[in-house]
Amino acid sequence: MFEHAMQPVTLLLLSVLLLLVAAVGGLALRLARLERALPEQLALSLEEGLAPRQDEAAQRLQLELRERFALQREELAVRLAEQAAAFGSAQERLRGELLGQTLKALSEHARADRELLEGGLRNASAQLSASIETLTRSINERLEAISGRVNERLDEGFRKTTETFANGMARLATIDEAQKKIDGLTTNVVSLQELLGDKKARGAFGEVQLEALVRNALPPEAREFQATLPNATRVDCLLKLPAPTGAVAVDAKFPLENYHRMFDATLAEADRRAAQSAFRADVKRHVDAIAEKYILPGVTSDGAVMFLPAEAVFAELHAYHPEVVAHAQARRVWIVSPTTLMAVLNTARAVLKDVETRKQIHVIKDALGKLAKDFQRFDERMNALARHIEQAGKDVQDVQISSRKISAHFHRIEAARLDGLDEPDGAGEAPRVAAQPPM
Repeated sequence: MFEHAMQPVTLLLLSVLLLLVAAVGGLALRLARLERALPEQLALSLEEGLAPRQDEAAQRLQLELRERFALQREELAVRLAEQAAAFGSAQERLRGELLGQTLKALSEHARADRELLEGGLRNASAQLSASIETLTRSINERLEAISGRVNERLDEGFRKTTETFANGMARLATIDEAQKKIDGLTTNVVSLQELLGDKKARGAFGEVQLEALVRNALPPEAREFQATLPNATRVDCLLKLPAPTGAVAVDAKFPLENYHRMFDATLAEADRRAAQSAFRADVKRHVDAIAEKYILPGVTSDGAVMFLPAEAVFAELHAYHPEVVAHAQARRVWIVSPTTLMAVLNTARAVLKDVETRKQIHVIKDALGKLAKDFQRFDERMNALARHIEQAGKDVQDVQISSRKISAHFHRIEAARLDGLDEPDGAGEAPRVAAQPPM
């Protein structure tokens, strides 16, 4: 670009220099011709008639010719000096004009290049900003969607946990209330024998206590009181547990007459031993009846529960009548007291909760799978964004390096003297003609 700008000015300068050299050469040639012609003219003049003249006239003529030649030489020297001065001033003027035009052309090209570079940088920055803004907006929208889903799942889980905890606390409160009532009954002066004097009262008491315990421990869909079985028998409570357990029948009636006779101090020892044997027989018959009526293949589970509302009777059986307990286990009838029934009901509640959780496992797994995919896509897009940002940073650094180099070139061009325009001293002076001695 700089070379193209220099070509016209250089051609003009060379043309002027050639013209000046030609003019100076012409003057020198004329001077040389004049010097050569003067002796010849003088000789011709002397040959044609001046020889007879006197020496004084010849000397005057020669002196006049020398003076005229000196004047012409001085005039020629003055003209040569004027031509040299004009040539020097023209050369300086041309040099100044050439330098000004060169600097102006360089400034214009530099300004154009700088504007082009700035425009490219602005466009690249705008495109990069737009891309980053679009990607950021997309990432924010995706993060908001993921956060919304996670918050919904967490809120739902917290809500269910809170409801379960509230239900558990309510049931515990009800159990505590029932336990307080039971404790109040135990502290009452009325004995168990007076309270449960007949079989009907004992059955009603067992059913009430059983219903209170079951209601406090299990949800409504997992229990049914006074349920009728396909064999037309009615069970006090039917626990509806998930497979493979199935429906479990709970009977709240129990034999108690012979139990009281066992501890009656007014009876003889033989009568008390007979009452003990009769008590064992009553319990075994009751176990057999429960197994026959409440264990139905394909309808109920392979076991049933005999509920004893008196902890003392339960302790008596397990402590002194292990054969009765073994017989009940052989018939798949489980003897429980209020305390052990609570343990059974808590286990059943845990099983129900586990089943409900298992039902929701596929939903949780599906949500976790989608969340994992979303996080994977987020990670990939974040890595791509990091690569783009890193590449953009490298491009900006490269552009800055190029800009610094261009600025350095501009500073060097402005501060340095152009080698093509600087010449040694005396280069612009015209050649001088050596003075010849007068003839």
